[in-house]
Amino acid sequence: MSTLHVILQGPVARVTLARPEVRNAFNADLIAELTAAFAQIAAAPDVRAVVLAAEGPAFCAGADLRWMQAMAAFSWDENHADAARLAEMFWVIDRCPVPVIARIQGDAYAGGVGLVACADIAVSVDSASYCLSEARLGLLPGTIAPYVVRAMGERAARRYFTTAERFDAAEALRLGLVHEVVAAGQLDARVDELAALLCANGPAAVRACKRLVQDVAGREITPQLRDDTARRIADIRASDEGRAGVASFLNKTPPPWR
Repeated sequence: MSTLHVILQGPVARVTLARPEVRNAFNADLIAELTAAFAQIAAAPDVRAVVLAAEGPAFCAGADLRWMQAMAAFSWDENHADAARLAEMFWVIDRCPVPVIARIQGDAYAGGVGLVACADIAVSVDSASYCLSEARLGLLPGTIAPYVVRAMGERAARRYFTTAERFDAAEALRLGLVHEVVAAGQLDARVDELAALLCANGPAAVRACKRLVQDVAGREITPQLRDDTARRIADIRASDEGRAGVASFLNKTPPPWR
């Protein structure tokens, strides 16, 4: 039985965690399916946005307890291989070439916070709570740390990694972990609106914008970086999409991708 549903609705791929009976917790199957799904989406030229969602009352509760029980008997090498598969899953989601919108309809704990942090846009219901709970179990949020620290900042991560305390959606918004907080009845409309905004823009330009942010974030502004950004502008101006977009703007006509 699949633990993940993937539906293509026009240019929007909808990826839905489908283990509501265990609060969409990760196990080996779900990790493998998520990795494969995002790898396929990355190779699909017509996909222009991804909505990452979940069934049931919780978004994702982190690791499945039965999966964790199995890991208790693992050797170091087995633990390392298992964690590497989880790290690969987060990397594939983070590096998806098209923007990913997290539709957070309920609580996100541990690895679930990692999913939120990997998304390009995160929209949360106001009733959701968040928790980096690993330290309660004598563990640490290792594979999600690069994405969570990037999303909420080092100072906040030091607090919430070590206290393992819960925080609400308003605090997640203040920290920058999520971008918007809405009432439950407004969640789907807002997610659909954001997906429509992404699809209204040049497909190649959106992909290039996402890659640009990933490539320049945290880098010193050197002559090499300045030249790299100038080359990227020249490339996209000279592309078919760039020429068509500018022509449509000047002629006051819809661009071809609409």
